[in-house]
Amino acid sequence: MDTVTLTGYIIVPSKQLAQVRAAMVRHIQLTRQESGCLSFTISQDQANPQKFYVNESFVDKAAFEFHQSRVKRSYWGRVSQDVERHYKINGLDRDEPTTRIVN
Repeated sequence: MDTVTLTGYIIVPSKQLAQVRAAMVRHIQLTRQESGCLSFTISQDQANPQKFYVNESFVDKAAFEFHQSRVKRSYWGRVSQDVERHYKINGLDRDEPTTRIVN
């Protein structure tokens, strides 16, 4: 089993900042309760209130994919659909790290 880690950041549109921040609290709680979640943190950039650093780790690819699927169907998925995502994902393949930039 290979651990899957995701690191990077999101940029939240200013008009959605309050709503996304409010939904983030429950999103973090639900993710940390997922079977297979080793760690999950989101922290706001001190200089740019629209930027949030994301770090997550799952026991394996199946746990990571379950998380991705759950998020897409969740309130967080709907609220954050316009968020700009910049992620580097390691552990999905045995070769090189995967970098995903999702706008």
